[in-house]
Amino acid sequence: MPTMAHDLFYFLLQATTMTDTTSKPALPDRLSVNPRSKHHVEAIFEHDIGIKLNDKERFDVEEYCISEGWVKVPSHKALDRRGQPLMMTVKGTVEAFYK
Repeated sequence: MPTMAHDLFYFLLQATTMTDTTSKPALPDRLSVNPRSKHHVEAIFEHDIGIKLNDKERFDVEEYCISEGWVKVPSHKALDRRGQPLMMTVKGTVEAFYK
């Protein structure tokens, strides 16, 4: 026999499932992690996203452009004059997806 707690749990489960699928915005062609960039979209970073470059998932991507086929990743030791890591552009086939 279903209880009121069971019914409430089932309702909340449906509500979260429905909002999870519809609340994810479409991934743009170009996206940046840096909040100072004009290509930064805060709503997208509320969800986990992944970037594949040449069919390999990259975890160090700072910015990407799907149509131009590049990602920007920080260099390991080199810093600019503001103390930020220098970005290296790596070219290839870029895919963005929600995890």
